[in-house]
Amino acid sequence: MTIERMTTSEQQHAGVRRFENLDAFKAAVGTELGTSEWLTVTQEQVNMFADATGDRQWIHVDQQRAAAGPFGGTIAHGYLTLSLVPTLAESIYTIDGLAMGVNYGADKLRFPHPVAVGSRIRETATLTAISDRGTGTEAHVKFVVEIDGISKPACVVDVIYVLAAA
Repeated sequence: MTIERMTTSEQQHAGVRRFENLDAFKAAVGTELGTSEWLTVTQEQVNMFADATGDRQWIHVDQQRAAAGPFGGTIAHGYLTLSLVPTLAESIYTIDGLAMGVNYGADKLRFPHPVAVGSRIRETATLTAISDRGTGTEAHVKFVVEIDGISKPACVVDVIYVLAAA
């Protein structure tokens, strides 16, 4: 599985919310940043994640056994869903003029509903808090990953980034 990053022109075409600089992003605190494109979760992705992490629990990789299990088929790892948050975010927003942006941590992580293989997921991002710190700007973004046709979210997480202007 290859995940290709969107080019600037692809982001503009896809309706990505573009912030011209870090100050413009800071001004968006308290607002919803947008909703991503849909992404279909495949068995290949699940298998590759299992290989990378060593988590080969049957509910993820044994399609035959999982078909008779509690979910009626294989499901994605919760941490696979979490790991797709940054990729999905690329179709929501981008900030120009950054020297760097790094993950600092995550709060309030939960997985209310499993993601069945073959399901489509997307996420909504909200900039909930922002503050200056010695090493840059700390931004808190709440992501809610939804599953097409399911009322409960797949993943809810408050991600904390440290951003530095160029």
